[in-house]
Amino acid sequence: MTTTQRATRAFAGALALLAVWGTSVVAQVGPGLIDPNVAAEGDLLPLPHMTPAIAKGMLERRPFATVIDLNKFLIDQKLTADQAREFYRKAFVKINLNTGARAEFLLIPGVGARMATELAEYRPWKTWAQFDKEIGKYVGQPETDRLKQYVFIPPG
Repeated sequence: MTTTQRATRAFAGALALLAVWGTSVVAQVGPGLIDPNVAAEGDLLPLPHMTPAIAKGMLERRPFATVIDLNKFLIDQKLTADQAREFYRKAFVKINLNTGARAEFLLIPGVGARMATELAEYRPWKTWAQFDKEIGKYVGQPETDRLKQYVFIPPG
């Protein structure tokens, strides 16, 4: 069997597993966090302040390029800023640590002006070890682990 054939079989096997597991597994962006860009309607409905109309509108509007786009959609649906923040504790569009805007970082639950500044200050982010070291100067490991649910470091 050639390398290409092995790769093709492995890819087909991975697709089969995804089909068996269903959309909910793919929709996870962090421990317990859902990616609203791929979540099924049934995964969105139990989220805070979701109505059938908002969930359906979200499916029709996506993909959301950034959490800013998602935030605009939710506010346009008459959610308050506090309700949107509550939603973000369960579902979020991950932010690229190397290009994310301050306004995006401020939508992460619990992130204030100082942390938003720190997240941008240490760019370019290259590894999670770097993230733990630099952000760990301001918060403990449980908080750096929590923040990692909301962000990503692009491949090298």
